[in-house]
Amino acid sequence: MPAVFVLIWSTGFIVARFGMPHAPPFSFLWIRYALSIACFLAWVFVAKVAWPQGRKAWLHLSVTGVLMHAAYLGGVWAAVKAGMGSGLSALIVGLQPVLTAMWLSSQWAGSESKVSRKQWLGLGLGFCGLLMVLSNKLLHGSALDHVNAANISWALMALCAITLGTLYQKRFVQPCDVRTANTVQLMAALVVTTPLALLETESVQGNIEFMYAMAWSVLGLTLGGSSLLYLLIQKGAAASVTSLMYLVPPCTAIIAWFLFDEPITLVILLGIALTAMGVSMVVRAPTRPAPISEKERT
Repeated sequence: MPAVFVLIWSTGFIVARFGMPHAPPFSFLWIRYALSIACFLAWVFVAKVAWPQGRKAWLHLSVTGVLMHAAYLGGVWAAVKAGMGSGLSALIVGLQPVLTAMWLSSQWAGSESKVSRKQWLGLGLGFCGLLMVLSNKLLHGSALDHVNAANISWALMALCAITLGTLYQKRFVQPCDVRTANTVQLMAALVVTTPLALLETESVQGNIEFMYAMAWSVLGLTLGGSSLLYLLIQKGAAASVTSLMYLVPPCTAIIAWFLFDEPITLVILLGIALTAMGVSMVVRAPTRPAPISEKERT
C-alpha cells in the first residue's frame, strides 16, 4: 500500500504540468472535487456501504477535507500558478514530516507518540536526500527569482494544512468506510473552494491535455491516492506515514525523466538512495530485545 500510494501521489506535479496552463487553480480543483464526488457517490450506491454515524463524525471528516483537500491542494496549485517553481514548492511542502515529528515529540502530543532518536536521524537523512533530489531545480537559474509574498504564503498554507490535517485525522477521525469518508471530505472541500473559483477571471480551456489531466486527477489521485492516504493514516503512525512524502519528489524525478527526458544526475541518484534510507529508518518498526533466558537470568 505505501509503495502504490507514493507512485500515485508522485504524479501530482506531472498532472499540474499538463493541466495548470489550461485552467486557473481553484477552478481546476473545483471540477476535480465535483467529478470525484460523483464517482464516489456511484461507488457508494453500488457497494451499499454505510455512511459515517453522528454529527461529530461528519464534522471531523469535514475538517480534514478542508485541510487536506481544499487548503493543501489549493495552496500548492496557487503557489505554482503564482510563479513559484515546482522544486521550491515541493521542498516547502516536504517539511511536513519534520513538523509532524516536532509536534509528536512535544509535551502536548502525549507520551505514546514520541519520535525515537533513530526516527529523527531518518527524518534528517530523508530531508538531506530531498535537497539533493531537488538541487537541480533549486540551483538551475535562481530559485528565488519568482518568489513573492503571495506564492510563499500559499505554499506555507499548504504545508500547515497537510500537517494539521494528518494529525487531526489520526486524533479525531474514527475508522469508517474510505469511500463515504472521502465523499464527505470532498463535499467540504467543494464548499470552501466554490467562492475562490468564482473569483477567478481566467477561463478553463477544455482541450485534450486538460481532459487527460482531469481524468487522472479524479481517477488516480483522488479515488486512488487520497483513499490510500486515508487508510495509511488510519492504520499507521503519523510520523511513519508523513515520512513517505519524502519519497514523492524522487519518484516524480524518475517519472519526469521517463516522460519528459528530464536529466537524472549522480547527485539526484545519491539523493534518492539517501531519502529511501532515511524513510526506512522512520517506518521500520523497532526491534524488540530478545527474551532473557533462564541461564542468563541466574
